Amino acid sequence: MSFAHLQIVTPGEVITTDTSFLRGHGTYTGSSGELIASVAGVVERVNKLLTVRPLRSRYVGEIGDIVIGRVIEVLPKKWRMDIHARQDGILMLSAINLPGGVQRRRTVSDEMNMRSFFQEGDLVSCEVQQFYQDGSMSLHTRSLKYGKLDNGVLVAVTPSLIKRSKTHFQMLPCGVHVLLGNNGYIWVSPPLPEAAAVMEADDAAAA
Repeated sequence: MSFAHLQIVTPGEVITTDTSFLRGHGTYTGSSGELIASVAGVVERVNKLLTVRPLRSRYVGEIGDIVIGRVIEVLPKKWRMDIHARQDGILMLSAINLPGGVQRRRTVSDEMNMRSFFQEGDLVSCEVQQFYQDGSMSLHTRSLKYGKLDNGVLVAVTPSLIKRSKTHFQMLPCGVHVLLGNNGYIWVSPPLPEAAAVMEADDAAAA
């Protein structure tokens, strides 16, 4: 059985009759050794291990993921963000890109004026930097391709539908810019000069 393409299964559906595959999360073994889905979701394969990632589940992050978050609280030296995960993401003041790309230590003045950078309700594109001990994610925007999102539309889909790839910044043939967040949030907007520069740099790096 080939797993080259996206395979969506429902509970009770046979995933494969090949008994050489190992049972992972979201599967169980039938009477004849076949692997059967126990949940509705997307089949994922790692070598000989097969799992089913539920379609309707919260985002489970990985370091390096691109996410879109909404600021829900401004706290001392950090922002708390809804990133469609089980726990909120944390964006530290020290982890943002200052206006103009200035590299310097954050000051008391920066902390007093945090809402001039991001305030409650703002949508921000970020990258997952690391995980805290409680499982929450530390985010950063230390790149010109990340930051506050304006003049666009947010579309929410199930996170499992967003495949991890080398670049999540896309320009459609019609000239529309699309940012695919690994957390299931998609930002659709008119083309921006800085976004075009980022995509050109990504294409050059991938070449």
